[in-house]
Amino acid sequence: MRVSGILLGISSLWGDYGIGKMGKEAREFVDFLRKSEQHYWQILPLSPTSYGDSPYQSCSVYAGNPYLIDLETLEKDGLLKASEYKTVQYGDNPRYINYGMLYETIWDTLRIAFSRFTPDEDYKAFLEKEKRWVGNYALFMALKDENGGLPWFEWDKPLKLAEPEAIADAKKRLSNEINFYIFIQYEFYKQWYSLKKYANDKGIEIIGDMPIYCAHDSVDVWLNPELFELDADRNPVNVAGCPPDDYATKGQLWGNPLYDWKKMQGDGYNWWVQRIAHTTDIYDVVRIDHFRGFAGYYSIPYGDEDAVNGSWKKGPGMELFNSANYWLGKKRIIAEDLGLITPDVVELLKDTGYPGMKALQFAFDPTGKSDYLPCNYTSTGYVAYVSTHDSDTAKGWADGLSGKALSFAKRYLGITSKKEIPDALIRLGWSSTADVVIAQPQDFLELGNEARINVPSTVGTNWRWRISKEELSSSLSRRLRVLTETFNRVPEYPEPKPEKEPEKTEK
Repeated sequence: MRVSGILLGISSLWGDYGIGKMGKEAREFVDFLRKSEQHYWQILPLSPTSYGDSPYQSCSVYAGNPYLIDLETLEKDGLLKASEYKTVQYGDNPRYINYGMLYETIWDTLRIAFSRFTPDEDYKAFLEKEKRWVGNYALFMALKDENGGLPWFEWDKPLKLAEPEAIADAKKRLSNEINFYIFIQYEFYKQWYSLKKYANDKGIEIIGDMPIYCAHDSVDVWLNPELFELDADRNPVNVAGCPPDDYATKGQLWGNPLYDWKKMQGDGYNWWVQRIAHTTDIYDVVRIDHFRGFAGYYSIPYGDEDAVNGSWKKGPGMELFNSANYWLGKKRIIAEDLGLITPDVVELLKDTGYPGMKALQFAFDPTGKSDYLPCNYTSTGYVAYVSTHDSDTAKGWADGLSGKALSFAKRYLGITSKKEIPDALIRLGWSSTADVVIAQPQDFLELGNEARINVPSTVGTNWRWRISKEELSSSLSRRLRVLTETFNRVPEYPEPKPEKEPEKTEK
């Protein structure tokens, strides 16, 4: 089925509370997608943000981001009064998220809501469904608060090593704080599943994003140290990253602890099976970030200041996905196969049957031989991207083109000026043979790198951009619709559910 979609993180939605929420604005965006005849809404990880405000560096692979909880919905549920949250300053610029200001204000608002909360049957059902992780996450967060936000590997030794007696004592001592953090996750997932149902009922499916690695300062590493390459003092032995290339002469040093794949192999990769089960439950389709790491991963000695001295190691390969398929059945997964693609990655992608990604901004090698160039696609089983959260926008990319690459791009796209590139790149994606094509709103709006979401290996100015409601105009919707109809990407929407007729009553 030929379809298309838009990539926009929930945090990038407009609204009055400093960051995008899972409330009316999210539903209005779903309505925009339906009106524009799109099939997919691709989002960024829903995880709580941590170092550098990145959703790819989170304290939990299961928890949802408290910042995304809609405050107006909490008011409708009787947990907040308008005066308790509408007068609070959550940000100072509607175009960019101020994470520091959010951190200083949102927690007090959520604590007011918690003070009015009474557990009910839905809450008990949530506890039962998520019992594998939610209590541990809440304990972890309560202990971080008690320790002034320090990472777990700087806590007192009994807690650092998660000794049973210390854990039991902490659960008693911090019971109210633990309940607060469980409440936050309950409200988050209550709102998320409601939003997802709204989207699905409209015929819009959600593509979610699963980072491959865990942050060192996460509950996942704290309570599962045996599954990671850690020494006796719980410091990483080796960490993740990418080797040097033309874009980063010293490589990329991500710093995440690496998995102990031999240990994980011992129980059939159960940790990963559980994680895939959760992720494919909350999304319709899952994009696995840095998929090549399952074939072979780059290992950098802990303590190095760059990635120069790293080396390649063999990953779990198909064995992991065979285990997941055995326990869960075949799931709908997109493999992020960008970067250095070696034969083992190609083989793994073929064996899994997952569609890979085609980043159009990588396509314009003047030789015309790039695998990312649509004329060189060897099948329809791809997801083509006009831009991604890690790339520049279409205009930002075009602005940086020069020399032979620019000449080839204009020749291939059939245009004569650089300013025509964003629109031509979009048309190239929609007209390609890829099953799915995805673009960001910034591409259609011809916004430059001021609207870029992330610049890899940098911190301080990423994950902040937000769209305005006015930018999602009727003319943009019409443009999207015409483009989608022209290139045969209109989805088959479900039949609308009939309105219930009012019951007749006898006079």
